[in-house]
Amino acid sequence: MKEVKAPRSSSYHEYLISSLKDPQEAAGYLETFLELEEEGREPELLRSALKNVVDARLLSDNLSQEAKQHYEELDKMLSETGGTEIYTLIEFLDALGYRIALVAKD
Repeated sequence: MKEVKAPRSSSYHEYLISSLKDPQEAAGYLETFLELEEEGREPELLRSALKNVVDARLLSDNLSQEAKQHYEELDKMLSETGGTEIYTLIEFLDALGYRIALVAKD
């Protein structure tokens, strides 16, 4: 079996941030954290995912001041409540037969 080695010049986190510069990749990435079953949810995971997307946008110089302010408010809320409002909305929509899908606007 041939051994495959990942390039040592970049870490996984750097690769992740780089891939999240693509709006479709970022949407799919965030959607996975919103689809977690109740037992798999960890408030810090959602906060971390959002931070990764924000970091990618910052590196691309593609984050408006308005988006930054909303992120800061959301991050504060998530740190205080653990995202219960978001997950309750998702569960309610699921019970109605809907699901939230993230789609890049561009």
